[in-house]
Amino acid sequence: MIELIDVHKSFEEKEVLKGISAQFKEGITNLIIGQSGSGKTVLMRNIVGLLEPTSGKILYDGRDFTALPKKDKMLLRREMGMIFQSAALFDSLSVLENVMFPLDMFSNDTYRDRKKRAEFCLDRVNLLEAEHKFPGEISGGMQKRVAIARAIALNPKYLFCDEPNSGLDPKTSLVIDALIHDITSEYGMTTIINTHDMNSVLGIGENIIYIYEGQKEWEGNKFEVVKSTNERLNNFVFASDMLRQVKDSIVIK
Repeated sequence: MIELIDVHKSFEEKEVLKGISAQFKEGITNLIIGQSGSGKTVLMRNIVGLLEPTSGKILYDGRDFTALPKKDKMLLRREMGMIFQSAALFDSLSVLENVMFPLDMFSNDTYRDRKKRAEFCLDRVNLLEAEHKFPGEISGGMQKRVAIARAIALNPKYLFCDEPNSGLDPKTSLVIDALIHDITSEYGMTTIINTHDMNSVLGIGENIIYIYEGQKEWEGNKFEVVKSTNERLNNFVFASDMLRQVKDSIVIK
């Protein structure tokens, strides 16, 4: 579990995060949502250690990440997997080599064992047949699946996903959502997803944090979000007429 306790973040005179407290539990998909400029990206960067909070605590299973010595922070980062918005694969490496990259960097296993682990992860995302291809030879959806395989190669306890469905068509987005959800449940990871995708919110939002102007405005799950009376949340989630009609029909029932 990851716990935030009164997290603030300021850049010079501007306060971006204004005392956010939240819990992200293991084995479920935790989503952070909010409008552009709401602070959700800054929040994610503070959680993973790319930024340091101005004040407050970030606890990883009771370990205060903000107070750890540099060496211990590096060790904790080895327990993290990250899926970037653009997949961030190395164009010059094959699919298999991309998945092996973190194993080559941080594992002391033999080449044979590292290769076996990478192939297992590719098989888990149904891409073993593409192991010898290069990123430029596969679709955007397949690239995201390779990114997922790479993110779980070191068997992380914590998985972070930054807009994993960005640039994908709705059908492929559903595949990626289901894959992240299944892997999270299967391995009991603490997964945090930063997303604008309302299909993700309504599909895999087991725990949802809505950020508004640097503060936690609402917290709940995908079932509660459709019945929420929070006007700001409703305006964000049900921005389109079609989605608002879906909400209205559910509330009426």
